Amino acid sequence: MSQNDAFRAIDRQDCLRLLAKVPVGRVVYTRHALPAVLPINFSLDTDSSVLLSTSPDSDLVRAIDGVVVAFEADEFDAATRSGWSVVVTGRATVVTDPAEHDRLRETGPTSWMPQRETVFVRIASEMVTGRELRGTHGRL
Repeated sequence: MSQNDAFRAIDRQDCLRLLAKVPVGRVVYTRHALPAVLPINFSLDTDSSVLLSTSPDSDLVRAIDGVVVAFEADEFDAATRSGWSVVVTGRATVVTDPAEHDRLRETGPTSWMPQRETVFVRIASEMVTGRELRGTHGRL
């Protein structure tokens, strides 16, 4: 297997299918004019947007509401040197519609952190890219 055979780009539909398989990803945003990355559990909504659930007091909510962010999730196997990575880029918005909030309370992600109140953040899947590394079994 040549190095080029081991790596391939993943189309949008396959990216979304892979994202739906994992519970945790990382939101990439700007905090105090510096890059920041935060691991967070998530789910995909019916429109393929990424949904986050957090506290209304979260610094994350204030930092990303209304701005373009990236969201990345992946799955790798070090033993076989194989895996995939998907990045969703889009505008993040806090869900403010009461009916939508109620729907997401039933179907959206549940934060792994204990919370009294929940805020849902939607990241539009404006750009979805992914890549897969097929096992190279020790060869580079």
